[in-house]
Amino acid sequence: MSGFRHVVMFRWAEGTTIGQQEEVAAKLRELTGVIPQIRGYSVGLDAGVNPGAYEFVVVADFAGKDDYLVYRDHPAHRAVIDEFITPIVAERAAIQYET
Repeated sequence: MSGFRHVVMFRWAEGTTIGQQEEVAAKLRELTGVIPQIRGYSVGLDAGVNPGAYEFVVVADFAGKDDYLVYRDHPAHRAVIDEFITPIVAERAAIQYET
């Protein structure tokens, strides 16, 4: 099956709590019921196994690039970023690729 994948990893600002990270995860998971273009969605906090790892990841799958762009620009997604992620993010790394 071919498709399009979006992977984004975060490091949080000093003082960010587990509760805040869990809130981000919950808000992101809600998007699957709002944005029908999401084909697969996984979010999670780092397990703490390896030092230096990013602290949080989102892996989102779409049928194609156009569906990803709908997700990227969707007002509900933008609201989660603006209200819950931007205030606590220190570093972000992302990649999108065809699967």
